[in-house]
Amino acid sequence: MTALTTAGLLSACSNATDEASPTPGTASDSAAFPVSVEHAFGETVVPEEPTRIVVAGYTEQDTVLALGVIPVGVTEWYGDQPYATWPWAQAALGDAQPEVLSNTGDGFETEKIAALRPDLIIATNAGLNAETYSTLSDIAPTLAQSDASTAYFEPWDVQAEKIGRALGKKAEVDGLIDGVNRKFADAAAAHPEFADRKAIFLQNAFYEGKAIAYQDGLSTDFLTALGFVIPTDIDAYVPLDGGGQASIPLENLSVLNSADVLIWGTESPGDRTELEKEAVYNALEPVQDGNLVFTDGVTAGAIYFTSVLSLPYVIDKLTPALTEALGGTAATITG
Repeated sequence: MTALTTAGLLSACSNATDEASPTPGTASDSAAFPVSVEHAFGETVVPEEPTRIVVAGYTEQDTVLALGVIPVGVTEWYGDQPYATWPWAQAALGDAQPEVLSNTGDGFETEKIAALRPDLIIATNAGLNAETYSTLSDIAPTLAQSDASTAYFEPWDVQAEKIGRALGKKAEVDGLIDGVNRKFADAAAAHPEFADRKAIFLQNAFYEGKAIAYQDGLSTDFLTALGFVIPTDIDAYVPLDGGGQASIPLENLSVLNSADVLIWGTESPGDRTELEKEAVYNALEPVQDGNLVFTDGVTAGAIYFTSVLSLPYVIDKLTPALTEALGGTAATITG
């Protein structure tokens, strides 16, 4: 699956800098500054309201944009979206054109970041270690993840709260977080058929003869918040080093029969076609009974982003599809 493979790895010029000048949509609380935010490598002090923000991580631009702030630089994760901004966040970006950076196996593009003259670097989902944190901090105050063990994808609300405080927008970010939680609660209340039903979320394909499913945890919170439960049967296939993913050999694929519905993070119709080439897949009870959801690429991306902007999109797209699937009609989400 493209998203997780990319996450596992994971030329600024004056004209580009001028084009990306920020146009904040909501005023920060100037009285909030200076602010201090603790993280895995100590604490970062933001002395005054930042106006030139570089997002060095993969998903943090969603929170920055949701708070009405336009970053001067964003980082491409995957998907080749315009200005590394997915459809659920494009309205918040508007006509702005931030510099698009890369953070791959070669590391951060520090020269480009420095050329953007940031006064805050946000890297809560950037895979920082002590060395890379120090490098970025030499350029500008840098916001890191809360704990060394969550270099990637710590809880979305934890990341959002820290970003909001660093921007002097604590009240606003608290409101955003509460709004997402309310939307989940409202969706669960509107769909009592979800309560205590078993759901398994899987990547879009078989890899080296194995299906990749997500156990109960951060990667499936979008399902449990709607009332579903994640079967513990798949936990037996999680590697000893953990990681939140069960790697299920095709010969053991019948473990998926423990689910009332299977959600496949497909990114194109071809993904489903490839799944259906496997006889063991076609023999699964949820497949035969139509208890299936196939996502499109944008909805899969929204699930993997897990942000204050992407999660409402997930709810809107996924809840009707889940109702169909539980009723025995395989549902395919389209844009």
